[in-house]
Amino acid sequence: MDRLPPLNAIRAFEAAARHLSITLAAEELNVTAGAVSRQIKGLEEALGVQLLTRGHRQISLSRAGSGYFRAVTRALEELREATRKLTRRKQKKQLKVRAYTTFAMRWLIPRLSDFHAQHPEIEVLLKASLEPVDFRKEDIDGAVRLGDGHWPDANTYRLVSNILAPVASPHLLETGPKLKKPVDLKNHTRLHSIARIDDWAHWLEAAGVGDLVDPRDGMMYESSAMAYAAAVEGQGVAMAQLFLVENDLREGRLVLPFKQTLDMGDYTYYLLTPSHREESPWMRTFRLWLLEQFKVL
Repeated sequence: MDRLPPLNAIRAFEAAARHLSITLAAEELNVTAGAVSRQIKGLEEALGVQLLTRGHRQISLSRAGSGYFRAVTRALEELREATRKLTRRKQKKQLKVRAYTTFAMRWLIPRLSDFHAQHPEIEVLLKASLEPVDFRKEDIDGAVRLGDGHWPDANTYRLVSNILAPVASPHLLETGPKLKKPVDLKNHTRLHSIARIDDWAHWLEAAGVGDLVDPRDGMMYESSAMAYAAAVEGQGVAMAQLFLVENDLREGRLVLPFKQTLDMGDYTYYLLTPSHREESPWMRTFRLWLLEQFKVL
């Protein structure tokens, strides 16, 4: 028989075989004993096999019925587990959040396990993108963006100070050209991120060497994360946002050649949420958690 047997007949057989009782199976399924007997009889006729041996006020499994019962039990349990997983997934509250690749990889993702441990009922769907945010056109609940704190149609929450400084590997400082003063950067490859093309210009100007070191010269990378990775490998000097390289600095993969840093003031990272609709309870939970994480920096 290519077709599957009716699920009601399978359930009737499984319950009767488990209890070894038509009466108890009927009570469990909330039907009459006669209905259970008819379902099982129809299943046996469809299969052409006797599944139950019927005695006086008792039943037992035939050899074929015993093997079929084990197979049916496994199949029903897999179906129940799949249903439980699907139901749990539907019950979870989903948050759709956008962030930059480097921010997501180096800061947010390593901490999301803590959020999920505290709030297992909330699922954060994270998307990395450089595109401007438009809450009226996009189905997202929040976004981490870099800017001056002013976005139309958005509530803004300042996250962290955006402090810039050059970073390099200890090996580069030991084996490469000297790097004692900012002007020495002209003898080193500068590593740039396309997403943050002006960072070098800002820092060099603040260091007083904007006219002596070309802020655009060097290697270009798609993201700051790639520029930091290249710096760790000794391929040049990267302009870093210090909170994103704190682990590399602490563990010695990168060092600060100079004491000179540049605080970009209001031009920093913000969490944005749509102002035209009410904040959901789970977005509020995520927002408060995110703000709390930055307090400990």
